[in-house]
Amino acid sequence: MRDLITAIGLILFIEGLVIALFPSKIKNMLKLIENTPENKLRGIGSFFLIVGFIIVWYIKN
Repeated sequence: MRDLITAIGLILFIEGLVIALFPSKIKNMLKLIENTPENKLRGIGSFFLIVGFIIVWYIKN
């Protein structure tokens, strides 16, 4: 459970840092995401989900 809370904190830290450093680029990216088809977003999300799972699995084993 402690690892999960640490991981969530790290995600929030990194996302906050990116938004704080590049607010205009984030706004442009959100506009681009709004115009992207849902199937493509699902595919990209699934890809990152699998890559993230593999990284965590590799580190833990």
